Order: sequence, then C-alpha cells, then structure tokens
Amino acid sequence: MTKRIALFPGSFDPFTNGHLETVERASALFDEIIIAVMTNTAKKPLFSGDERVAMIKAATAQLPNIRVLAEPEVLTIHLAEKLGAQFLLRGLRDVHDFEYEIAIAQMNKTQDAKIETIFLPASAEYVFISSSMVKEVASFGGDVSGLVPPVVATALQQRYSTKD
Repeated sequence: MTKRIALFPGSFDPFTNGHLETVERASALFDEIIIAVMTNTAKKPLFSGDERVAMIKAATAQLPNIRVLAEPEVLTIHLAEKLGAQFLLRGLRDVHDFEYEIAIAQMNKTQDAKIETIFLPASAEYVFISSSMVKEVASFGGDVSGLVPPVVATALQQRYSTKD
C-alpha cells in the first residue's frame, strides 16, 4: 500500500492553535504530514522561515508523523510532486476561506490532476483565529496565549517587546 502523504503549505506567521488543530486531526488520516513554511508574496513576515519552522516543530513534537520544512520560493504543487505528496491539506474557517481555497485547489489541478486537495473545517473554537489578527493583538500587548501554542506566544511576546 502506498504511503499517504499530505503537504500542509502555508506562511504560518505565526502558527496558531487553529493550524495545530488541523494538523492534529489530519495526523490520524495520513501516514505523514509535511508542514511547509512557504512565502506569501502579499505578506511581510514577522518571523523568519527558520524561526517559524522551529516553532512549528516544537508545537507538533508530540505527533510522530509530522515533518516540518521551509520552502520559500517554490510553487506548492511542484513541492508536493518533489516530496511525493498525493494530497494538499487545507484548513477552512469560513465561507471566505472556502472561496479562496477552492480557486487555489482548482488552479493546482491544472498543474497536476493527480494531487487532491483535502479541506478540514476548523472546529468552532478556532474559526475566528487568524495569524494576522493574532499579530495585531500581540503587537498591542494583548494576551494571545489561548490562540497560539505556548512556544509561539513566548516568541510573539519577545518579538513585540523589542519593537519599541
């Protein structure tokens, strides 16, 4: 039987509890999940790729079938092909995510029809969490400890305490 490998691409700046929940749920569905820290050209990252990889590794350390890597300058579908991933994993919070993600999934199909996109809807307690909102709250000294893994909360606090 072929190993079921899912690629979970994103900028993850920062990695939230919503991302973590998606990975935890998907870890029971796939033999391996590769979390790829990638570049979103529309965003200016707060953390470097290496910092994000380290935080995600720490946040997912309890999951044995997770691999984390940084691939900043590559088309997602090409990375999936390179890594032997048959699936792209995407989390959905709301209808806006769905509209955005379905267009990306369809575009990916034009590049490689064999790779399937799997959508996991967020649980109710995570639908409002976005990396952008987490950064906004943290930048003004708000408490984000319930929104991100502890390693990320610490990194956000440190990053914003030095931005004065």
